[in-house]
Amino acid sequence: MGSRRKARECALQMLFAADVMGTLGADELVRAYWDELGEAEMDEPARAFATRLTIGALAHLPELDDRIRSRAEHWRIPRMAIVDRNVLRLSVYEFLYEPTPRTVAINEALEIARRFSTYEATQFINGILDAVKRDLDQERPQEVTDTSDDSESSTEDEGGERTASA
Repeated sequence: MGSRRKARECALQMLFAADVMGTLGADELVRAYWDELGEAEMDEPARAFATRLTIGALAHLPELDDRIRSRAEHWRIPRMAIVDRNVLRLSVYEFLYEPTPRTVAINEALEIARRFSTYEATQFINGILDAVKRDLDQERPQEVTDTSDDSESSTEDEGGERTASA
């Protein structure tokens, strides 16, 4: 597993904790996570990436939720499964504030959802992220940049879906 995917998984765990507990500030949450649960062998760039994703997503939560809500027909954010809404938040944050190609962010979200959620959730997440991506592509096309650890090796999964793995 790539270090950036592991970083995204750590960020998901921190957002999950923030969602459930709701009482800690972002800095305190991140510090507590790395002190208690963080991967000791994780390299510093991956740790910094996870921290940046978490703090950034928490800082922009209303904006991220608005983007998700605009494409989640008949779904209120609080009614979504905690894992699913936080996978969506992380990906939309990456769309807006990180140089990660949007397609890579979607593929990473789907891989993480496959690990931490259900098959149906991956379809739900894919649909919402694809729609948000289309909106953003119209608003502000993204320049493709090299993301060192996110290099794609495209594969086809059981359902015939094209995916990229890090």
